Amino acid sequence: MRKGKYFFTSESVTEGHPDKIADQVSDAILDDLLRQDPSSRVAVETMVSTGMVIVAGEIRTNGYADLPKIVRGKLKEIGYTDSEYGFDYKACSVLSAIDEQSADIALGVDTGGAGDQGMMMGFACNETRELMPLPISLAHKLTAKLASVRKKGAAGASGSRGAKGSATVGRAGLKYLRPDGKSQVTVEYDGFKPVRVDTVVISCQHGPSVSAARIKRDILKHVIKPVLGRYFDSKTKVLVNPTGRFIIGGPPGDAGLTGRKIIVDTYGGMARHGGGCFSGKDCTKVDRSGAYMARYVAKNIVAAGLASRAELQVSYAIGVKEPVSLFLETFGTARVRSGSGEDVADAEARILAAVKKVFDFTPAGIIKTLRLRRPIYSKTACYGHFGRSGETFDWEKTDKANKLKKYAS
Repeated sequence: MRKGKYFFTSESVTEGHPDKIADQVSDAILDDLLRQDPSSRVAVETMVSTGMVIVAGEIRTNGYADLPKIVRGKLKEIGYTDSEYGFDYKACSVLSAIDEQSADIALGVDTGGAGDQGMMMGFACNETRELMPLPISLAHKLTAKLASVRKKGAAGASGSRGAKGSATVGRAGLKYLRPDGKSQVTVEYDGFKPVRVDTVVISCQHGPSVSAARIKRDILKHVIKPVLGRYFDSKTKVLVNPTGRFIIGGPPGDAGLTGRKIIVDTYGGMARHGGGCFSGKDCTKVDRSGAYMARYVAKNIVAAGLASRAELQVSYAIGVKEPVSLFLETFGTARVRSGSGEDVADAEARILAAVKKVFDFTPAGIIKTLRLRRPIYSKTACYGHFGRSGETFDWEKTDKANKLKKYAS
């Protein structure tokens, strides 16, 4: 068990961040093909830069994806609708370099084997209602709130109107905000218990005619305090646009690539990561489906009260159905039998044995259990793949907790 006081930091980015644009475009293409052909094989990568979107990768499908239409629709949805931003959905170029899936890979996948080798990690803890680490949970909520107040402002929320790009606030809508943005949250812990937020950083792209003081005041009132709630106190340090301004953002400020925000997508650095990204990949790619399954298992372990923290590693060989290995780490929190004399290693072994009885880790079993042939992936591409309330992600269910508890005991 971790003891003593320490600080831990996680970050998130908004949907207008260049890397997240790329993730969302890749998953929008995947969803479009899954609607037409649920058996589509997709591995799509996207790069965005000033005035340009490049889509590359491998696809095998009976459907047809109108790439320019999908790309422009997603950019419009995100909010790149004004040429003043230096990047907009109407004027950008869309280039494609798509090939068919390799026949060598298909040999293994067609028989139910894994679409690639690799190791995937899943994690859960009892710090939050969604069984996620508090730092990444708060970081996602901050960027989601930042996007929400931007879109309310863009939709014409009532308020005083000045020059173009000036500060206007109405019904918590900030008209001067632009799509790019980041959050970072540092939480003070006592052992495994989060106590308070020590530092919060918000970087938000904005119009040129608003002052830094006004931005900080608005963000503190409409974003930071509503999200942090009881974790915000008089000692919490607040940094908003630390350089003083953030006018140039999105692809003109930095190129974006699919899969470059894998820690943002998962547990904010609180758990280990196998290294593979998720977006743009169909469910035969265990980089994605294996990580979703590992989260599902870890969450059910914690929900069952068998551990307060659980990290599960699963690994595969390409073309092989059964995983090569399963490894469970509970950080000294495993408890199967009542009483204080239980050995943690023995408890972990009993939990892992139960996991093997309850869950099917073959690619086909994962796809069936989590219903992964649905076009649900665009919703995962921003604000985290895990811990999302209100979304129909089966890997967030805790429906196996009672069965796990029964087998473990």
